[in-house]
Amino acid sequence: MSGTARLGIGFVGAGFITRTFHSDSIQKIRHADVAGIMNPTVSKADSLAEEMRAADCGDPNTYGDVRELVRDPAVDALWITSPNYARVETMEMVTEELEQGNADLTGVAFEKPLGRNVREAQRVVELVEQTGLAHAYLENQVHMPSVKRMKDLLWSNGRPAGRPYLARSTEEHSGPHAGWFWDGKQQGGGVLNDMMCHSHKVNKFLLENPETDGGGLRPIAVAADISTLKWGRDEYAQELADEYDVDYENTPAEDYARGSIFYETEDGQLVVGEATNSWNFVGSGIRLTMELLGPEYSGSVNTIDTGTEVFFSDNIGGEGEYYVEKQEAEQGAIPVVPDETAAYGYLEQNKHVVESFRAGESAREDVHDGLEVVRLCMASYKAAEEGRRVEFDDIDLEGYVPEPARGEFDSGLAGIRTD
Repeated sequence: MSGTARLGIGFVGAGFITRTFHSDSIQKIRHADVAGIMNPTVSKADSLAEEMRAADCGDPNTYGDVRELVRDPAVDALWITSPNYARVETMEMVTEELEQGNADLTGVAFEKPLGRNVREAQRVVELVEQTGLAHAYLENQVHMPSVKRMKDLLWSNGRPAGRPYLARSTEEHSGPHAGWFWDGKQQGGGVLNDMMCHSHKVNKFLLENPETDGGGLRPIAVAADISTLKWGRDEYAQELADEYDVDYENTPAEDYARGSIFYETEDGQLVVGEATNSWNFVGSGIRLTMELLGPEYSGSVNTIDTGTEVFFSDNIGGEGEYYVEKQEAEQGAIPVVPDETAAYGYLEQNKHVVESFRAGESAREDVHDGLEVVRLCMASYKAAEEGRRVEFDDIDLEGYVPEPARGEFDSGLAGIRTD
């Protein structure tokens, strides 16, 4: 594809992440528009297509079948944002269409996580390599301007004192938007699989030496624990049953997870990435925090500390509005993120992927990075299940499926191991 050609993007999925962040970011990127949208409920694809036309960001055709989307000659690259349980099947259909000569694509990009477990993620990598397409792993947090700037400043100005040795990341909110996220088997687990994939990746990014090819870090050990703190309680489990037809009383997944990855640096030093994630944070909205600490310096990011907020009294009346993702109230003091798409890294992420695909290249974060993140998450589940810190190279993850995805997770006190 030439440097002046526009990239026609096909969305596989028209759910929350596509409608809220990907579609908004594509509207702000030169040389790209939305050429097609596939969703099993075609009315959702139709609705999003109308938004794209109104924004002068393409004239997308809509489909209920992935194969039809792939065959659309206007579609150059796929953004696969469909549910986790459909990831492998989707890529298998894409591969088959390409090998039969029914499609001509430039690249394929995958929302996190790459698969529900290592075996699925490996299968996705195999299929992508089989097609020869350029590829990308859509990890937005490493593209957050605040995170990138913090890393640049601390590594450049703190270097005389020594490299940073501790990164901490959290992502917390009140819970997912769709029923399949709450189903351990369909999603692949609970909050660890859903959000620690972000935190493990951004921690590693912060700790990686920007002057070393590949970052120079090797995971050597993992410690983790998982629990269900809120959504297993009777009244909240009933809420999930009523809204999503999910049985959290008998087959719960974790809504709280904590994990640490211990890395060895290229010169034999120990550095650590700590992650904490939950679906039980009731606050002003989604809270992302990142910290990077070194011998004589530190830096931090908190997405709720925006510098902008509004207040409405209880007497104002009327209907509230959307101010920040996962907001839990529409009155009182509310932080405002002026441009969430940019602040959370989606704009820079998609701009980078578009330009990479237009040049016929894979993105900086590709499917191999996605596979590495799945390994870190599965190792975290394994450490939590065994109740001990485990050596990374000694863990057999090839056929491993986490307890919540097996339907065997004990979220109560009996599940807390004391041996």
